Amino acid sequence: ELAQRASDYRAFLLANHGPVITGTDFEDAVDNAEELEETAKLAFILKDSNIRYLTDTEIQDLKGRGK
Repeated sequence: ELAQRASDYRAFLLANHGPVITGTDFEDAVDNAEELEETAKLAFILKDSNIRYLTDTEIQDLKGRGK
């Protein structure tokens, strides 16, 4: 189950272990690790803020712009 779910993500956390980072090559994995670190930093800084999450429609719109 883990291998199947992991194929959909570049980074994930294992309980009691920590982050696992993937990439197409070593450099890509390092980039993904840096992205995870920056995202975690922002989440920590903003944890007490009133965050408005994107709706599913907004997410799909953003995904479509990258094509």
